[in-house]
Amino acid sequence: MATIDPANQHWLSLLRDHLREERYHPCTARRCIAVARSFLAFVHSRHSSLTETRPEMVERYLELARRKYRQRNGYLPSYPGWRWSHTSGIHMLLRLAHGQWPPAAVTRVDPHVRELCQEYTSSMIALRGLAIETVADRCDEAHRFLKWLGGRADSEALSGITITDVDTYMKNRAVALRRPTIKSVATRLRALLRWLHATGRTTRDLSTAVIAPTLYAFEGIPSALRSHDVDRVLCIARRDHSPLGLRDYAILLLLAKYGLRAGEITGLRLDDVDWHKEVIRIRHTKTGATSWLPLLPEVGEAVLKYLQKSRPQTSCREIFVRSRAPYWPFESGSSLYTPIRRRIDAAGVPEGGKRGPHAFRHARAVSMIRACVPLKEIGDVLGHRASDSTLVYLKLATEDLRAVALEIPVKVKA
Repeated sequence: MATIDPANQHWLSLLRDHLREERYHPCTARRCIAVARSFLAFVHSRHSSLTETRPEMVERYLELARRKYRQRNGYLPSYPGWRWSHTSGIHMLLRLAHGQWPPAAVTRVDPHVRELCQEYTSSMIALRGLAIETVADRCDEAHRFLKWLGGRADSEALSGITITDVDTYMKNRAVALRRPTIKSVATRLRALLRWLHATGRTTRDLSTAVIAPTLYAFEGIPSALRSHDVDRVLCIARRDHSPLGLRDYAILLLLAKYGLRAGEITGLRLDDVDWHKEVIRIRHTKTGATSWLPLLPEVGEAVLKYLQKSRPQTSCREIFVRSRAPYWPFESGSSLYTPIRRRIDAAGVPEGGKRGPHAFRHARAVSMIRACVPLKEIGDVLGHRASDSTLVYLKLATEDLRAVALEIPVKVKA
């Protein structure tokens, strides 16, 4: 495995340049180059080329490398960490050669199913004017249902689906799903069945046959951190002066002081902060609305400190980026759950309830309610479009509710 095809030396040079441009640590770069060189030699020994490489060949190389490791050390490596140390360099090399790695899974979709989903999508956008996320969710459910129907999903056989088919599909989908999720599935399926009937593909409107659990308004109690837990998390995070600590502290302040959603924080860009006017622009991911909020001094100082002392040099316009190379923006709001949970655990917050970014949002809502802030203003800060979305937080102000509760008469108690 020592010989490398001269044609593949070009890819090795490209990988070296990529690692340098993305500012990987020299030790990490040397490791990636070494593994990539070994993999290229393996590809050459199999009389293949990098552009023809498939995932199966990567797995064969890893199996061979594991056997060699055992021959040298007498035992197999710790698989998760060892695998990552090998595949990181190989996958970077293959992304340079293929443009995308791992390659996109090829799913065989019947042409009539694809056409049906495309027509359904067009009708939701053109006729209903639904939000993109809603359209995507409904289209995914439509594709899942039509794929489940199999050969009966063509235009002629669709008219033959029955209530039994709908019940069987919902029964299969409901396995291991919570009641709110089952309700969402039922809503999406009803929309599809109504459309199928409206377009003449089914002789009967089967949407009325979809059974879903009843969800009562405000039946659930949001999970929120207590105010002293929020203060403790911020206090512990403030003491961490490392680059990662400065980033996380700025994020925690945005969560605690404004009650932002995780996606709204990861979507913040450098031009969203107007330092002269001392305001910050928030793009509310759920409603699509935009708000300008006053930039609190404590928050502004934390963000500025992160930008000046901690944020890596990168061409990305997003404020918060990864702490390790490649220095890209967070993929989505869910990327914040691990670092936020780590900070909550470090502060010794007792287990129970949510331990992610949304727990800070709920805590901020409670603090504003207890400060007698009008519900309309609370909704504006949190980016709510309807007042009902804000009312749910009233249940969290338990102490205030006890203060206005009526005492039960003695006879009733007995």
